[in-house]
Amino acid sequence: MSEYEVDEMDQVVDENEVAEVDDLMYLRGGVIGDSESDDDDDDDYGQGDKITDTSAAEARKGKDIQGIPWERLSISREKYRQTRVEQYKNYENVPQSGESSEKECTPTKKGGLYYEFWRNTRSVKSTILHFQLRNLVWSTSKHDVYLMSHFSIIHWSSLSCKKTEVLDVSGHVAPREKHPGSLLEGFTQTQVSTLAVRGNLLIAGGFQGELICKYLDRPGVSFCSRTTYDDNAITNAIDIYDSPSGAVHFMASNNDCGVRDFDMEKFQLSKQFIYPWPVNHTSLSPNGKHVVIVGDNPDGMLVDSQTGKTIMPLRGHLDFSFASAWHPNGVTFATGNQDKTCRIWDARNLSKSVAVLKGNLGAIRSIRFSSDGQFMAMAEPADFVHVYDANNGFEKEQEIDFFGEISGTSFSPDTESLFIGVWDRTYGSLLQYNRRRNNTYLDSLL
Repeated sequence: MSEYEVDEMDQVVDENEVAEVDDLMYLRGGVIGDSESDDDDDDDYGQGDKITDTSAAEARKGKDIQGIPWERLSISREKYRQTRVEQYKNYENVPQSGESSEKECTPTKKGGLYYEFWRNTRSVKSTILHFQLRNLVWSTSKHDVYLMSHFSIIHWSSLSCKKTEVLDVSGHVAPREKHPGSLLEGFTQTQVSTLAVRGNLLIAGGFQGELICKYLDRPGVSFCSRTTYDDNAITNAIDIYDSPSGAVHFMASNNDCGVRDFDMEKFQLSKQFIYPWPVNHTSLSPNGKHVVIVGDNPDGMLVDSQTGKTIMPLRGHLDFSFASAWHPNGVTFATGNQDKTCRIWDARNLSKSVAVLKGNLGAIRSIRFSSDGQFMAMAEPADFVHVYDANNGFEKEQEIDFFGEISGTSFSPDTESLFIGVWDRTYGSLLQYNRRRNNTYLDSLL
C-alpha cells in the first residue's frame, strides 16, 4: 500500500472532485462527489438547511436516492454520470494497468435486480482516512451496522433510526482488562485505517500498527496491541474468524510485510508470517486451511494457514491488490485489484482465473460474498457497487449507481440487507438495500 501522509491522501482523492464540471454541481456550499476533508457538522449543510433522508417510497415517486435536486441544476444526472466516468482518475501503481486489463475481461449481462433500494440515511456520515483502504462498514444484522465517522466508531440501527457512538479514538484509549501482551498504556488520537466487526467483537486497526479490540457487550476496550514499531506499520486489513477449536481469532495484514494471527481467547499473538511485499488484505478459507494473500505485487498467493508457506501463486492481475474474499463453498474466491478488475479463482486449479470482472471507474477495493453464497458485491473506489449472481457463473450483475467515494460495503449475516458507506462532504450517507423478495409490497404499509 502506498505510504501517504493524511493530507497527501486527501489530495489524491480530491483529484476526483466534481468541481471539474465547470462548477455546475456546486450546491449550498458543497459539491457532488467531493471527498470529505474537513470537519463538517453531521446535519448542517450550508446556509442552515438540513438535507433529508430518502425512503424507498420517495424514490419510487421520483426522488433521487441521494436527495440531489437535479431539476435545480444546469446538468442532467445522465450527463453528469457520463462526465464523471470520463474524468475520474483511477489511482495506479503500475501505469496503464487499467487499460491493459480490459482485453481479458469477461462480458456480463446487466439488469439484474437482487437488492432494492430501501433507505439513504444522511445523518450517518461515513468517512475514510486512506484512499486505498475501504473496509470501514460492517453489518452484524439486517438492522445493525458499524462504521467510521471521523474519529468515532458509530453504530446505526435501521430499526430505530438511531446512531450511537461505540468508541471515540480522538483522545486516549486504553484497555480496561489486563491480559499478557496487552499494551496497558493504550493509544492517543488513533488514526483508524481499517475496521472489522463480527458477532460481538469489534477490532480497529491504525496507521501506526495499532490494534484496538472491543467486545460490544462489555464496557470499554478489552485489548490493545501494536503489531510493529516499523515506520511502515499501517494496518491494512483485519479478518475475524472462528478457529477449528471454536476460539475466536483474527488476522491482521500490515504494510511491514507481516501477517499476524491473534487468539482472542488468550488475548495473544499466536502466529506471524513475513512476506516479500506489504500485505494489503488476507482472507481465510471456510475450512481454515488456506489463506489468500494480496498486496503490493501484481501476483497474489494462496498459502497454508498453519505454516504460511505458499501453495500456489495467483497470476493474472497487473497492479497491486487490496481486496479478497472466499465464497462459502470453500472452492471459489475472488481478488480485487487496481487494474480495475476482480478475478474469480477456483482453488482446485489456480493456473488461471476462471473469470475477470471489470469495473467502470477504478480499482476494486472491497469484495464481499453473501453468507448463502448467492451473491458477490464488488465495490469500486467511488460511484459503483456491482452485485453478481455468484451461483450462476457471475454472468449477470446488478449495478448500483450513485455519486461519492465508497468507504465500505457489507451484507448482513442473513443476506437480507446490503449496506454501502458513501463519503462526500455534502452527500455523505449510509445506503441500505434490501434483498428483493416476492413480498416487497409490504413496505407500502410502513
